[in-house]
Amino acid sequence: MKTDKVVLGILGAAAVGAALGILFAPDKGSVTRKKISSKGKDLKDSLKTNLNNLSEKANEVYSSLKGEVKEAKDDFDHEIANLKNINKSIM
Repeated sequence: MKTDKVVLGILGAAAVGAALGILFAPDKGSVTRKKISSKGKDLKDSLKTNLNNLSEKANEVYSSLKGEVKEAKDDFDHEIANLKNINKSIM
């Protein structure tokens, strides 16, 4: 989670820096607005890609954990069955 926050922080800082750089550049207003619009679209696309990657990774982790939990449950059930068999043989 910390990595995600760092990435979002860097993206946010880059967007603010880019916007400030464009605003202080000696261009006409219409050119500056087009640049801001273009940078905004680039940032949106980058954010969308990063969120999709994060979602895919979360799904991978979920699937992996789900498999591990199922294995642990199966092992636990097997051990319970063994204990019941031992208990029956003692009685």
